[in-house]
Amino acid sequence: MNRIDALFQQVRERGRPAFAAYVTAGDPDLARTNAIVHALVEAGVELIEYGVPFSDPIADGPVIQRAALRSLKGGTTVSAILKSLRSLRDEGCEAAISLFGAYNPFLHRGLETICREARDAGADGLLIPDLPPDEASELRRLVGEHDLRLTFLLAPTSNAERVRLVTDACTGYVYCVSLRGVTGERDAIPADLEAFLSRTREATDKPLLVGFGISKPEHVAAIAPHADAIVVGSAFVRLIEEHADAPDLPERAAALARSLIDAMPAQARA
Repeated sequence: MNRIDALFQQVRERGRPAFAAYVTAGDPDLARTNAIVHALVEAGVELIEYGVPFSDPIADGPVIQRAALRSLKGGTTVSAILKSLRSLRDEGCEAAISLFGAYNPFLHRGLETICREARDAGADGLLIPDLPPDEASELRRLVGEHDLRLTFLLAPTSNAERVRLVTDACTGYVYCVSLRGVTGERDAIPADLEAFLSRTREATDKPLLVGFGISKPEHVAAIAPHADAIVVGSAFVRLIEEHADAPDLPERAAALARSLIDAMPAQARA
């Protein structure tokens, strides 16, 4: 079974959301990215968004933009990321992993090629924030052929027709954007987030992952009763930026993960 499917089957059985983390591959370098991933998984992270850096992202806030530029400046390529992902699997990492990145690098490599190579390297899914589902027919076919899951972003401003379109196109899970704007840490979660998730559940029985702006234990605790997974990105990427040269960088990332995971109730959903 695809690891993403297996994870959300576990989530449904236990009634507690999965915790996911985003890291930019190659920041500060690929070897340390993988050390951080291993530490995060040991701390309880069950889904990794393995970020593919791009020079001109549209959904990323300044923290993740800087990480992408550092990674690219360090020479990170799609080929190197795939090799690094394969190393993660060879080293025993069994967490679900989605490659998260802009459409351009995947299109440039070739859609059939990236699907085949991603699956061979150990990826379970693709998440491409700047690709709308109504323009993704070829990729949707190819991910199915290679047993990958394809996730699209659903904005809180989506009308009922758009909610149906996006949720129908997603496989594995639906990525619900918690706020209007780009990624980045916020002081509070939006007041209308619960209503957004409620109307999305009315349109689909697929798992709902919530991301963007989540960085504090109180955010996680508030969202947990309404989501199947919660993802934190900028808080981890900022920690990596601030402590890139620290020998205990993986342990620092793991400590942050545990503080967020511990905020979840033992059984958040009925």
